[in-house]
Order: sequence, then structure tokens, then C-alpha cells
Amino acid sequence: MTTSAVNAAATPAGTPAPGTLEFNNDYTPAEAERVIRNSKGLPVGVKPKMVWTWPKALLWAAIAIVCACGWSILAVSRGEQISAIWFVVVALCSYAIAYRFYAYYIQMKIMRTDDANATPAERVHDGANFERADRRVLFGQHFAGISGAGPLVGPILAAQMGYLPSVMWIILGVIFAGAVQDMLVLWISAKRRGRSLGQMATDEMGKFGGMILSIFLVVMTAIAMAFLALVAIKAMAASPWAVFSIGMTIPIALLMGCYQRFLRPGRVIETTLLGFVLLVLDIVAGGYIADSPVLAPIFTLTAPQLVIALVIYSFAAAALPHWLLVTPRDYLSTLMKIGTLVLLVVGIIIANPSVKVPALTELASTATGPTFSGDLFPFLFITIACGALSGFHGAVSSGLTPKAVEKENQIRMIGYGSMLVESFTAVIALIAAITLSQGLYFATNMSAAQIQATAGESYSAEASAEANAVAAVNAMQVSDIEGNQMQVTWDSVDESGSPKTYQGEEALTKAASDLGEQTIVSRTGGATTFAMGMANFLKSYLGGQNSLGFWYHFAIMFEALFILTTVDNGTRVARYQIGEMLANVKRLKKFGDPTWRPGNIITTLVATGMWGGLLWVGVADANGGINAMVPIFGISNQLLAAACFVLVTVCVAKMGYKKYLWIPVVPLVWDVAVTFTADFQKIFGPLSYFATASKYQAQIASGALEGEALANANAALFNAYLDGVLSVFFLVMMGIFVIVGIVVVAKVLAAGKFGAETTSEELFVESEWFAPSGLIATTLEKKVQREYSAKLHELAQNAKTAA
Repeated sequence: MTTSAVNAAATPAGTPAPGTLEFNNDYTPAEAERVIRNSKGLPVGVKPKMVWTWPKALLWAAIAIVCACGWSILAVSRGEQISAIWFVVVALCSYAIAYRFYAYYIQMKIMRTDDANATPAERVHDGANFERADRRVLFGQHFAGISGAGPLVGPILAAQMGYLPSVMWIILGVIFAGAVQDMLVLWISAKRRGRSLGQMATDEMGKFGGMILSIFLVVMTAIAMAFLALVAIKAMAASPWAVFSIGMTIPIALLMGCYQRFLRPGRVIETTLLGFVLLVLDIVAGGYIADSPVLAPIFTLTAPQLVIALVIYSFAAAALPHWLLVTPRDYLSTLMKIGTLVLLVVGIIIANPSVKVPALTELASTATGPTFSGDLFPFLFITIACGALSGFHGAVSSGLTPKAVEKENQIRMIGYGSMLVESFTAVIALIAAITLSQGLYFATNMSAAQIQATAGESYSAEASAEANAVAAVNAMQVSDIEGNQMQVTWDSVDESGSPKTYQGEEALTKAASDLGEQTIVSRTGGATTFAMGMANFLKSYLGGQNSLGFWYHFAIMFEALFILTTVDNGTRVARYQIGEMLANVKRLKKFGDPTWRPGNIITTLVATGMWGGLLWVGVADANGGINAMVPIFGISNQLLAAACFVLVTVCVAKMGYKKYLWIPVVPLVWDVAVTFTADFQKIFGPLSYFATASKYQAQIASGALEGEALANANAALFNAYLDGVLSVFFLVMMGIFVIVGIVVVAKVLAAGKFGAETTSEELFVESEWFAPSGLIATTLEKKVQREYSAKLHELAQNAKTAA
């Protein structure tokens, strides 16, 4: 149903954004032409238009020149030091140009957004699942929902091959692939009552294609949620600061949700300030609790306890109305995320660190890197997923965010813009890795087994972990940015407080001491590396060398928060996916209605049970549960991205936009080439899971293993076969789905019948709501807001008088 103007004025949930009831008709003729009005004369939107002036033209020309200079420096510099500031400059300039021009081009040529058309949140408006969220709050929720461990960890692991391929994929990948996917999936879902990917595939490509994608989505989402939760739990299990600070965001979010809905409707700035103040107090209190011998043990939870707490929270966040908990909490998390990013950028500018890693290392031409095995193509583009391109984002952009978006013209800002912010997070993570000593980087990110294998004859069982790590680094024969053999170094201060560069084993020992750790050797996964880099940036202007340990542990807490916001959103997404998949069975049709509360409870239980079960087993058994499936997460995630582009291509073809099919097809072809090549190599050849299984089978058959070693080998054998079988399953499913998509597009183009009537788009429903399209309202939008508030009040008064 459509929300009437009278009801909008009468209910808190429908209260418009604050605006004066006095309006002077001071539109210029050009502005008046851009105002969109409904049949009642109510202004409901502003037509997007690129307005040029000489100052704007000169500004964009300057941005383009600076961007080109920055890319040139990163691309051609060899054998010399480079300031990390150039990475920030290149990223921000590239993002600005892409958002202003390329995203706008897609909006005008493909999306053709129309604020006269009501969004699903306005059409249904049930107060629970379909509820208009302020664009700034929704931007925060969407960013929190898509930004998991990927943008923090992937770039750090990929840094072993050099900075150039990583930074090119992060920035160019997001501009032409990742942000395009997020925005277009959000667009097609908003046009289809906020349906999820699986249901849209069923509607547009038939039941066969829809069922393939639905099954893949449910399995993939369960693996993703369990994996992300496991990473967060590992960080939180040893951190009372993280447990307290993250736990307290729940009551703060509840307060923010009730404050904005009941006490001060529409007052987003007030709610933001309230949440920000409470968040700062929360973080400070968390640090105090972590240092308290009395309080710290209370908030030091075991991994099983954290699993139970996380499952209960995720169930509540997915089942409750999104305005009450998940939206304000994710918005609160985004305040911290973006605030921390700003602090990091300031730290990079002040510290002005030099890049220690060359554009391309020797490992770029081999398949034997310690952080991940495989050639640069395709595995670097799998390792760096979130931040450049991630299929999981498509799941969040469909089914979840479109149920809350206010106006169609906000889709570019929310879909494309939030992905650019995540990409910038990945750039910061890359800087954190490449500004550390290369030797320190590898000593931290090589496992104990890799150190032993790499050190060879230099390895000694009697030597310290630090000594063996240095021996392994020296044996790697990898050059630094100046062409010299890389060294293990750490910049700190000596006993007198004077700056000193420590080398070798002493560097690793001093680094651990400065950070408040027992050791930093073999702290694989990238999280420790990011925390070290982040601490180095922040201590440069916030506390000095003595604050390094504080900022390091703050970074660990920050990483846990960064990841957990994806879990609650992912659970809600999985709930919608399961409900829509069940609805394809006639007797279970009601599960497809997201407003049916019993169905919501049941599907939420199923969703949390799936990933919660994998997580519980993974915490209890280092070789079982989600631990067995971690290796396949990267490829399966990028396979899902290919599926998203297939669906978008089908929708664009059905609308008859043949001239613009290249926009989704180009990243689709690239992603298929990357993921299918990677999956093929993981099924066949020396890097395959089955080759790994054969090695473990030979070790077991030799009879040389016994006790724990034999048990671990048997578990590894089972996991290798499991990952291999799942890889075959995923590759076959996505291969069939791509073929189905090609057939559908070919039939559409051959038939020559195009338009919304050939799709499952909802029919046009007149909007009676206005909201600005960007984070900051333009001058024209402020005028329209005043007119809208005045006329809405007038309509309400007339209705009251008539009654």
C-alpha cells in the first residue's frame, strides 16, 4: 500500500525530515523545471542534472591532473622511496572522478531513477522490514553490512607480490566492477519490492536458474557468516576491551533507535551526536576495564561463550524491526569505522611513511608465496575481494538495503558510494602492510611450518621463533624497494628514548615488547599486520611511542567491530533468502512474505542455526566446522559476484538498453575468467585440493605418523576432499547459471520485446515522500524540503478541517 500524506504527517515513523513550515516560492526557472511533483502538487524529488560552472570545471580538471600524476608516480617509480601519501591522493581522486562521472553515467543511462516512483519502503511500510531509513543512516548501515574482514585482510596478504597490482585492482576494480555491482543490484531489487537475488533470478531467468542461485546463496551465506564470526571471535576472546565496547553498542543502538523514532523523529544530526558521544565514552571505558584487574576477567569470555552470545544477538538483530537494533547499531559502527579511517589518514599525512615494498616483488612471478599460494593471475584477484569486488555485497544490496531506501535517486550514493569507502579502507590496509619492513611483514605472516621449510638448513629446533623467522626471511631472496635484500627491521626508541632502528631477531623482540605481545612471529591472517601499521600511524600524533601498545589493542578491537557488523546484516539477508526459497513450494508460499512474523522467526532460526552450527564446531575443533571450509570462501565469494553480474545483464537486456550492456558484461567476463581459472586450478593440478589430499594420504599410508600428528593428518585429508568436492559443486552450479543467463539474454535480444512489462518490476506507484539524494542536501533540495514540509502540513490541516 502507499503511505498517504495525511498518515505521513500523523505518525512518528512517517514524519518528514525537519524543515520550516514557511516557504517562499523562490525557485529559479531552471530549478523549477527540475522539481518532481506528484498528482497532488506535492514535491517528491529533484531530477538529477550535472550543472557546470567555470570554477567546477577548473576544480575537476585539477583533480584529474593530480590523479594522473599520482598514478604515474606509483606506476613508474623503481628503486627509490615513495611516500605513502600518494596512495591516499590517487585513491581519493580516482574515487571522486568515478562517482561524479561514471556512476552518474550509469544512473542516467541504465538506472534512469525516478523519485516520482515510490520505493518498497514507501509502498509497504510495515514498520519492521519495510521502513524508510534516513539516507545518512542507511548509508552507514549498508557500509557496515558489506565491510567485513576482506578489506582489512585481503590487501595485506596480497602485499607479498608488491604494491602495484594490489592498488590497481583495489581502485580500478571497485570503480568498474565492485561498486557497479552493488549499485545495480540495489537498483534492480528496489524495482522489485526489495526481493533477494535468488527470487529475482527465479522471476527473470526461470525456476531452474533461480533454484541454482538460491541454493548457492544459502550455502555461501552460511559459510561467510561462520567465517567472519570466527575471525571476530578470535580477536575478542583475548580482549575484554573488545567484548565490553562492542557489547555496549547494543544498548546504545536501542537508545538511538527509540530516540529517533519516538522522541525526536527525523532529527538525524541529534541522534548522531548522541550516539557519537556515547560511543566515545564506551571506547574509553573499555580501555579502562581492560586495564582493571577486577573488571577485566568479567569481560574476558571464552570462545564458546562468545559463540552463544553472538548467535543470540544475531537472531535478535535479524528478527526485530530493523529500525530498532540493526540499523542504529550498524550506523553507530560506521561512525567509528569512518572516524577511525579519518584518524588514520591524518596519521599517514603527519607520519609520511615511506613504502618499503617494491611495485613488484620476486614472488609475483612465482606461485610459492607464504601468505597465499598461486600465480598473480588469478589468485591475487581472489585474495583481494571486499574492497574491489565481492559477491556477498550483492546479497546485502538485494533484499536488505532496498527495503529501507527512501528514494530511487539515493541508490547511487548508497550503493556506489559506500563501496568506494570500503575500497578506501582496503587502500589504508595495504599502506599498513607496505610501510612495515618487508622482513617484519614476512616473519609475522609466515606460519611456523613455512618458516621451517623456508629456513631449510638454517632452521634450528633449539633456536627462538624470532631467530628462525630471521633465517627464513634471509633465505627468501626477496628484494626491497631499493633493490637490496630485504631485512627485518623495526623503528622504535632505545633505553634513553632516542630513535633507533632495531634489526634481525632484536627487531622482532622489540616490536613484540612495544605492542604488548609475547611474540609477533607467525601471527598469520593479516590482522596483526594491520594492527601494527594502524598503531604506527596513530602514535605519530596521538601519544607518541609510549602509546603504541594502546593503539595496537585498539586496532584489534576495531577489527572485531568491523567484522561483526557484517554478521547481523548477513543473518537478516539469509533469513530473506531462505523465506523466498521456501515460498517456491506451493504449501510454503507464505514464507515469501517478509511481513509474516511466524515465518520470520522460523527462517531466522534456520539461518542462525546453519552458520552458528558451523561456528560452534569450528571453535571446538581446530580442524572441523567452518575451519574446514575457509579455503573455498574466496573463490565462492567471487563466483557469486559473477552470478550478480549475470542477473544484472539479464535485467538490462530486458529493458532494451543494448548500447549499455557492456557496463555489466565487461566485469562479468573478467570475473568469470578469474574465478573459473582459480577454481579449475584448485580442482586440477599441483595446487588442487585433491593433490593436497594425495600428499596427506601418502603420509598416513607411510605409517610414520602417530598420535596427534596422525589425527591432524586424517582431519586435513578429509578437509581437502571436502573442499575439492565443494569446489567442483560450486563451479558446476555457477557454470550452469552463466549458461542459463546467456541463453535468456540471447532469447530476449532475438525476440526484440523490451521494457518494464517484460520484467518482474513492480508497477509504477506515485510517491508521496521527499528526501534529498546525497549525504549533504543541495541548495535546491533544501528549498524543496521547505516546500514539502509546508504543503504536507497544509494537506494535513485541510484533512483535519474536512473531518
